[in-house]
Amino acid sequence: MAFWREVTGSGLSPFRGEHQQFATLLPPAGDPWLRVQRVASGPGGCHLDLHVDMSTGTLDDAAGHAIALGATVRHREDGLIISESPGGFTFCLVRWEGEGEPPAPVSAAGTTCLADQLCLDVPPGEDFERELRFWAALLDVVPPEPGVGGRAEFSWVGRGAGVVRVLMQRRARAEPGERVAGHVDAGCADLAAATRVHVAAGARVVAQDPWWTVLADPAGRQYCLVARPVASR
Repeated sequence: MAFWREVTGSGLSPFRGEHQQFATLLPPAGDPWLRVQRVASGPGGCHLDLHVDMSTGTLDDAAGHAIALGATVRHREDGLIISESPGGFTFCLVRWEGEGEPPAPVSAAGTTCLADQLCLDVPPGEDFERELRFWAALLDVVPPEPGVGGRAEFSWVGRGAGVVRVLMQRRARAEPGERVAGHVDAGCADLAAATRVHVAAGARVVAQDPWWTVLADPAGRQYCLVARPVASR
């Protein structure tokens, strides 16, 4: 948590929840996009929260729509419905509280960086096409945008102004029964400079490409720094 606060320039909200397991990373300007959760067991990971405008329907309405598209509901309580996509990626339906202003990018070492994208890592074959159709319909992006940056393995399924970008990546291979996973991407004006900032804060470089760097945070969670203007929505 200290690592992510440092690299995002964030403060921390009070802890909340029955077991004080939730907190929000508070950006210096704009509305928060990132939250942290202490899990009861297992390695943890990441998931997507979808904020439902209660003036146009209820959480149950949103869950019914997701189920019709192929989702499975795993848990319901007041103000929260936990679901899974057809490929097994966890997402939560929560109440929209009026958030709409993107957080400000973080400036350090002469570059700017903003964690503004969730990448869904999807097994190849029919699983990818099914997952792509599901998220495109759920996020009301029809048709999705294939071939991002000339790379056939990437497809946009959501990148509207003021919202977290959602990107899908078709993995080259996967083990039988492997489910959809996800990781955070941060856009950076200067990839090399941003990588140095994150390594100095405690990250470890896992792999490098001319356009992105894969890192692992101090807990082993992998994420990517991507060379692109952070203001590009």
